[in-house]
Amino acid sequence: MSGFLTTHVLDTARGCPAAGLAIALYHLDGSERTLIAEAVTNADGRTDTPILPVENFKTGSYELVFLAGDYLRHAGLAAEEPLFLDEIPIRFGMSDADAHYHVPLLLSPYGYSTYRGS
Repeated sequence: MSGFLTTHVLDTARGCPAAGLAIALYHLDGSERTLIAEAVTNADGRTDTPILPVENFKTGSYELVFLAGDYLRHAGLAAEEPLFLDEIPIRFGMSDADAHYHVPLLLSPYGYSTYRGS
């Protein structure tokens, strides 16, 4: 088995998957940040395919950026501007070339949480 990366987003304010939330994935190399993938969550709050599939996987440092502000505005959960949460960056490392990494986001207008899932 080769490694790959998946993600999903749950809207904890409404108790449902966060559909239609844009996500960008960057590879980090020192101070260099390279965009390698973009996706939008489906009705289940997941991307339709792994955001970093097996054929593109390599170990290293990465950053997922969740464009939460646009989602919160569209869902009617945004307060006055500027929003407390807009873009949410999560930096993490992947060291096992054979592992499945899963980085979910639990989102509300005033807080978020993440963890290494399975």
